[in-house]
Amino acid sequence: MIFIATFVLTVFLYSLVSRRLESTVITAPILFTLAGMLLYRLPPAFSDPELKRQGFLLVAEIGLVMTLFTDAAHINLKSLTASRSLPTRLLTTGMLLTILLGAAGAMLVFPELSWFEAGILAAILAPTDAGLGTVIVNSPYVPTRIRQALNIEAGLNDGLSVPFLMCFIAMALQSTDGAASVLGRFVGEQIGYGSLVGIGIGAVGGWLLAQANRKQWMAASIQQLGLVAIPLLCVLASEATGASMFIAAYVAGFTVQFGFADAGRQSVEFTETWGQLFDFFVFFLFGLFVARSWTQFEYMHLLYAGLSLTLVRMLPVALALAGTGLSRSTILFMGWFGPRGLASIVLGLVYLERQANLPAETTIRLTVMATVLLSIFGHGLSALPGISIYAKRITALSSDAPEHKA
Repeated sequence: MIFIATFVLTVFLYSLVSRRLESTVITAPILFTLAGMLLYRLPPAFSDPELKRQGFLLVAEIGLVMTLFTDAAHINLKSLTASRSLPTRLLTTGMLLTILLGAAGAMLVFPELSWFEAGILAAILAPTDAGLGTVIVNSPYVPTRIRQALNIEAGLNDGLSVPFLMCFIAMALQSTDGAASVLGRFVGEQIGYGSLVGIGIGAVGGWLLAQANRKQWMAASIQQLGLVAIPLLCVLASEATGASMFIAAYVAGFTVQFGFADAGRQSVEFTETWGQLFDFFVFFLFGLFVARSWTQFEYMHLLYAGLSLTLVRMLPVALALAGTGLSRSTILFMGWFGPRGLASIVLGLVYLERQANLPAETTIRLTVMATVLLSIFGHGLSALPGISIYAKRITALSSDAPEHKA
């Protein structure tokens, strides 16, 4: 229980100084990752059976399920599909190019990878983390349009990465099992059933919440719990049907809005409080496992991590935003601030639990860890200086610059 006690103590200490830390480069992910790494110095922690990967996976999966549902629930679909929408460009052209370039870079850095193994690595590292970019999306010095674009992108690309990962895993299983039917069955169950589960639970749950709210049957203090139960129901239904809980929760987040218009506000209020504990716990345990694997890291893992956070991210963003009229400073700013965090950690664990027994499993695991670790510290430490530099560049732009448009 020593690691649980350490985590709780870290949460308490962080709560005491959280406001003071907002003006520094020390972010919550940095703090909890460091706490987890320091815990490695305490050998008794590793005798606790709760540290097994299965327990870590369960907590991380629930955290990601809640995040996916909440992100989808508070997205305004009309603004997302508007013409010349920056988030739409980032989530379509930018996302596809990121996975494609990430896979190509993986095969270049790690020649031993097959193309579907490279695809798995690229899909795991494609989503960005809104939590790691909180300083950016909350900064008044960054134009509203740019903040919203990065926030929406981070909120939706984790869910969009799941189908790609599932497809690549299915291809890997098909390759190892030699069964042509594996791909179709796997994708059909994970993606197809997951979508149906999400639509069903989201639609029915949203309608019931709306009816209860209209008839004033619900206590105001309990409304959030009713909404939070929807993604948890998706988890239970997915386990029973063999569907992807992530896709189910993601789809349910969109669907619930049609019945319960207040879903976005209610879900966000929950995740901004209790939901953060899931994220903190994931980063805490991530730091612990990074410390455990420290001696296994090699130069090539760090090389790909650097490429993933720079070229693999920046080039697709630049191409996706071509023709928008945004300044080079803005494109560079948006390209750099695409941090990898919670979603990549959980998707990496999901891949490992599939037990595809691929030759490159160790390479993928270590590369994902190296990339997330580099992102936690690189993006965390550069956020405030980056905002300061970018703000100075923005002041030189005219008032009718694309950055300032609604």
